[in-house]
Amino acid sequence: MNNLQKVAGVSAIFEALIYIISFVYFGAFWAYPSEGTASEKMAYLAENQFAFSMMYFLMYSMFGIFLAVLVIGLYEKLKSTNTPMIKVGSVFGIVWVVLVIASGMLANIGLSHAIKLMDLSSEKAFDMWQMISVLIESLGGGNELVGGLWVLLVSLAALKVEVFPRGLNYLGLIVGASGIATIYPDEIFTEIFGITQIIWFFWLGISMLSQSNANAKL
Repeated sequence: MNNLQKVAGVSAIFEALIYIISFVYFGAFWAYPSEGTASEKMAYLAENQFAFSMMYFLMYSMFGIFLAVLVIGLYEKLKSTNTPMIKVGSVFGIVWVVLVIASGMLANIGLSHAIKLMDLSSEKAFDMWQMISVLIESLGGGNELVGGLWVLLVSLAALKVEVFPRGLNYLGLIVGASGIATIYPDEIFTEIFGITQIIWFFWLGISMLSQSNANAKL
């Protein structure tokens, strides 16, 4: 149990680091020609396929793996509270894991197929990539409802039994509420969710590791 808490704590910190790496990469190195033609856009994706695929593998597949460990770790830590919120919240957590990993697999396989279609027509290849992008955004990028519900319910359960610092749990409520708010088509809520969740993941990971070390000394 104590080892699980340590691994879950480390996983939470890695989640935050993945967010930061993604922000830095797409903010500083990604130069996708959003105003260009279909041929220019697909040519850029083809030239950067390896880097793009590795980033999406990190952002979605690896994120989902670490998330699965964290969801189970939090459930094990809070299940003794016997509150329905942690059980329901953990269900949403597992669903989020599935959606995130599926989005990563869809992105990498979909891009590969779209690039192969360039030999036939750049326009058809781009149309295919646009459809895939909509699916990725719908499942694991543009809509954070499921992730928001998980963070909100877990934070409510932790707040009720005072398992983590109150500030952390209140921050979790903000993270969860902003995630749920992404059902409204405005990027500001997605940005708030991402930024506040970085802080939440870091703080949660440090808290779990600190508590695990404290328990080990008893």
